[in-house]
Amino acid sequence: MSPPAVPQPASARPRHDPVPLAPGPLPPAVAWPSVARCVLTTPILLARRRVWQPTEHVGRTIRFADGTRSRVYRETRVDRPAPSDPSVLVVAFRLRWVRGPGHTAFEHESVLHTPFFAAFPGLVSKLWLAHDDHGVYRGLYEWDGPQLADTYARSLWRVLALVSEPGSIDFRVLAGLRRDDLLADPVRAVGLAALDPDCWWRVVGSTPPPISAERARSR
Repeated sequence: MSPPAVPQPASARPRHDPVPLAPGPLPPAVAWPSVARCVLTTPILLARRRVWQPTEHVGRTIRFADGTRSRVYRETRVDRPAPSDPSVLVVAFRLRWVRGPGHTAFEHESVLHTPFFAAFPGLVSKLWLAHDDHGVYRGLYEWDGPQLADTYARSLWRVLALVSEPGSIDFRVLAGLRRDDLLADPVRAVGLAALDPDCWWRVVGSTPPPISAERARSR
């Protein structure tokens, strides 16, 4: 009798085989050391000025297939070569106990969470999305390598579980797709992941940020 096949991570499956995804965290003994290495390495990247915050997407509104929309309130980018195996990662969660003005406070203090992701291998960029009408926050990442994105998301799950409502954490990895291509043409994401009943992760459109007076004068 041949041994049973070992299931591949969802992000490693062929793009033409959108097997239903049931994401979950890595075991604590795997996830927490990965998070710890990232926290210890991020100060080195910061000292070398390899982590920065572009502003061209701040204020952009991104619309999703479940009818919600979210505003980009921050971008974090790592200075690195262009990805050879680009992937988009979409993460969602709903914070416990955060309501009303607490959302504004979270947007300001969340920059302190940068050490939990900036030094994970393969990170290219992250768009921080504000809560939608259901209180759900999203992160829209570009990654170099879908397996690396999958490992990060399953490690991050352990961190998010400490502050998120049970059952609210989810993610999808879209292999072979650049973030800016997705924003410019959301149809590119069709077929890259199983279609859920609400498709909370599927971008269907976006509105560029308004041009500030300062940007207008510079034109």
